[in-house]
Amino acid sequence: MKLTDLTFLWPELILLASAALVFVLDAVGPKERPKGWLPSLALAGLAAAMLGLIPSLGRPPQVVASMLALDPFALFFKALAIIGVAVVILTAIPHMRGRTPYSGEFYALLLIAGLAICLAVSATNLVMLYLAMEFLSITSYVLAGFLRQDRKSGEAALKYFLYGATASAVMLYGMSLLYGATSATDLGEIAAALSSADASTGSNARLTWLGLPAIVLLLAGFGFKASLAPFHQWAPDTYEGAPTPVTAFLSTASKAAGFAILMRVFLVALAPLTSQWIALLIVISVLTMTVGNLTALRQTNVKRLLAYSSIAQAGYMLIGVAAVVGAGASPAPTFTGINGVLIYLFAYLFTNVGAFAVVTAIETATGNVELEEYSGLIRRAPWLAALLLICLLSLTGIPPTGGFVGKFFVFGAAVQQQMWGLVAIAAVNSVVAAFYYLNIVRYMFFAPAEENAGPINVALPLRGAIAVTVLVTLLLGLAPGPLIAWASQSVRLLALK
Repeated sequence: MKLTDLTFLWPELILLASAALVFVLDAVGPKERPKGWLPSLALAGLAAAMLGLIPSLGRPPQVVASMLALDPFALFFKALAIIGVAVVILTAIPHMRGRTPYSGEFYALLLIAGLAICLAVSATNLVMLYLAMEFLSITSYVLAGFLRQDRKSGEAALKYFLYGATASAVMLYGMSLLYGATSATDLGEIAAALSSADASTGSNARLTWLGLPAIVLLLAGFGFKASLAPFHQWAPDTYEGAPTPVTAFLSTASKAAGFAILMRVFLVALAPLTSQWIALLIVISVLTMTVGNLTALRQTNVKRLLAYSSIAQAGYMLIGVAAVVGAGASPAPTFTGINGVLIYLFAYLFTNVGAFAVVTAIETATGNVELEEYSGLIRRAPWLAALLLICLLSLTGIPPTGGFVGKFFVFGAAVQQQMWGLVAIAAVNSVVAAFYYLNIVRYMFFAPAEENAGPINVALPLRGAIAVTVLVTLLLGLAPGPLIAWASQSVRLLALK
C-alpha cells in the first residue's frame, strides 16, 4: 500500500475516526448524564466523510491498497451509504431517547456500519469482500438487538445471526470453489481465468463446470444481504423486532450494499458465465417479487408489511441486473439495466426511510405499529398522513415520484432485452403491491380514529428527516435528470476487468 492511497481512503478513515471519537466521548463521564450532542457529532463525521469523497472525483478507475476499487461505481454507493446513515441517525434521535442508556454506542455502531459498506462496495478481492461483508453483518446483528430489555429485539438479532452465519458459510464455500478453479482471489484475475476456459478441453473443463455451483453458493450469501427469496426468511422477524431506525437501515443502505457486491462480482469476476447466471437471476427475481407481495397482503403489522414490501422491491431491482446490457453495446443504450438498479436504489433509500420515519413517529407516540393505529391519521396528524401517502405512492411506482423513475428504468431495460414474460409478471406484481400500499392509505384517510386517539407530536429531528426524505422523493420524480446522469456515468465498474 502506497502512502498516496490514503488520499482516496479519506471517507473510510474519517468514519473510523468519528466512530472511535463517539465511543470515547460516550464513555467519559457518568452514564446518568445524557449526552444529546453525540448524534450531532456523528452527523458531523458523516458530513466530513462526504467531503472526503471529493479527492476521488474525476479519477480514472484504479485499484488502491491492492484490494479496493476507486471507480464511479464505488463512489456512488459510498455516497448512498453516507446519506443513508445520516438520515437514519436523524430518525433515531427521538426514538432511542429514553429507550437505552447506551445511545452513544448506537450512533457509533451506525458509523461503523457505514464504514463497512464503504469497504464492501469497493472490494475487488474475494478476501476483502468476505471480510467487509462480515464486518457489516456483525455490526448489523448488534444493532438489531440493541434494545437489550426488549425480547423482540433480542429475538430479531438471534434470528438474523443464525441465518447470517449460515449464509456466510455457504458464500465462503462458493468463494473457495472459485479460488480452487482459478487459483485467484482478485475479481479481474478470476474473470481472465474463466475467459480462457474451454469446456471441450479436459484441463480447463473444471473452470466451466464449477461455475454454476459457485454462482448458486455466492448468490445465497449476496441474496441474504439483499433479502432475495428464498434467502429472505430472516427479514420479517428481524425488521419487526429491531429498533425501527435499524429496520430502516437494513432495508435501504444494507440492501444497497448487497446489490453492489452482487453486481461487482457477477459483472466483473463472473462475466464469462453471464449466460448461466442471467437465467438464475430471472427465476429468483420472479420468486422474490411474488413471495414478497403475496405475503404482504396478509400483514396487519406495518413493520412486517414493509419488510415483505422490501423483499418485493428487491425482486424488481434484480430485473435490472438480469437485463444487463454488455459494456461494448453500441450505440450506448439509455437503459443499461445497471443504471436502472442504481437509480432505483437511490430513490428507494429516501422513499423507504421516509416511510419508516413516519412509522417511527407513530410508534414513538402510541407504542404500537399495528395498522389500526393509522386510522384517522389525516385528522390526528394531517402532514404525517400526506407525507406517508407520497412515500407509499413512490413505493407503488406512481409518478411523479422517485420510485416511478426507478421502476421505469428497470422495466425499460427488460423491455429492451425483450424479456416480455418477466415484464408482465413484474407489472402484475406491481398491481398486487398497490393493494396493500393503498390499504394503508384507506386507514389513514377513510377509517375513523379510535375515541381515545389524540394528536401525534413529532420531535424536530424526526420532522426534519421526514421532510427531507419526502422532498427528495418528489424531486427525483419531477427532475430526475441529474440522478439519471450520475447513475449512468457510475456504471463503469467493468473498466477494472
